Amino acid sequence: MSEFHRVRRLPPYVFEQVNRLKAAARANGADIVDLGMGNPDLPAPKHVIEKLVETAGKPRTDRYSASKGIAGLRRAQAGYYERRFGVKLNPDTQVVATLGSKEGFANMAQAITAPGDVVIVPNPSYPIHAFGFLMAGGVIREVPADPTPEFFVALERAIQHSIPKPIAVVSCYPSNPTAKVASLDFYKDLVAFAKKHEIFILSDLAYAEVYFDGNPPPSMLQVNGANDVCVEFTSMSKTFSMAGWRMGFAVGNERLLAALARVKSYLDYGAFTPIQVAAAAALNGPEDCIIEMRSIYKRRRDVLVESFAAAGWDIPAPEATMFAWVPVPEKFRHLGSVEFSKLLIEKADVAVAPGIGFGEHGDGFVRLAIVENEQRIRQAARGIRRFFDSADTILHNVVELKKPA
Repeated sequence: MSEFHRVRRLPPYVFEQVNRLKAAARANGADIVDLGMGNPDLPAPKHVIEKLVETAGKPRTDRYSASKGIAGLRRAQAGYYERRFGVKLNPDTQVVATLGSKEGFANMAQAITAPGDVVIVPNPSYPIHAFGFLMAGGVIREVPADPTPEFFVALERAIQHSIPKPIAVVSCYPSNPTAKVASLDFYKDLVAFAKKHEIFILSDLAYAEVYFDGNPPPSMLQVNGANDVCVEFTSMSKTFSMAGWRMGFAVGNERLLAALARVKSYLDYGAFTPIQVAAAAALNGPEDCIIEMRSIYKRRRDVLVESFAAAGWDIPAPEATMFAWVPVPEKFRHLGSVEFSKLLIEKADVAVAPGIGFGEHGDGFVRLAIVENEQRIRQAARGIRRFFDSADTILHNVVELKKPA
């Protein structure tokens, strides 16, 4: 029996190959240090959990909620944008609560994409940025992921050579997976480009609060006139370690958000009301928990860079996000990111995400998530050092290693 049409458009989920190997190793007793999935290990803030418990079981809270988010939550998100970015939003028309930013992206794709519509997406990029549109019947044109002049050269080329003309471009900074951060000047140029060519921008700002070295990433909506062409997606998952709560937001252009809200009204009744109330408490509450989260990830980043360098693997220090985007060592690069990731599980007891899972231009890289504590990160480095030190002898009859020139 043939596959269903939409399923057939999706490639094999490469992360699953690594996940199966990881599960098998653990079943055999291996202590795998998991730096693969970006799944926060920190607890949600105490005052947020207390608000959830306080609200659960109250009269009416077990009923269907509001698909676009309860009014108090939308006001809280608007308040956050004004405090953090100096951006004023109308909570009634410019804020939609989503079941995480991933769901928001996928449903926005359903809302605005006709069969054959072209969307410009960075490569490498978080998978939903491309596959949300592919599932909706769209066609993808790719541009480089880094916020450099080459990005705009590729954008111009995509506009000139795409029939029909693209309807939107996806932006993701701080980037998952590359951890690159865009400047406000970059956003000004991107908004000007979108207005000139009459296309929309979908900006993924999920890692707005996970930054290091005192440089807060900007919002694209800080650009004058960005609301005319842009919707921005944010998430509670990383900022407040609420990944499993599935709470995010889409804000900005009223026309796009009205389309998203209409699609969502057919698909869901919104998150459980106590979760929405607790999310509002998080946004309205003290920022101590955010500062603490940021300092923990910074310490982990520094330990990762220092300990892996000592193990013989240089890690470019990320400016933001909970990820490091790391070139596969030259000796193993010819294997590709999936096979190298498998070797790390088998020989070093370390799990990482193969870069090709984020697009073919990611195949020379792996993504490391700093979701284990400092002791575990150092344990991972020790395992990698043992693997590197013995690779020439233990792998000679398994894989062919590149010899130094």
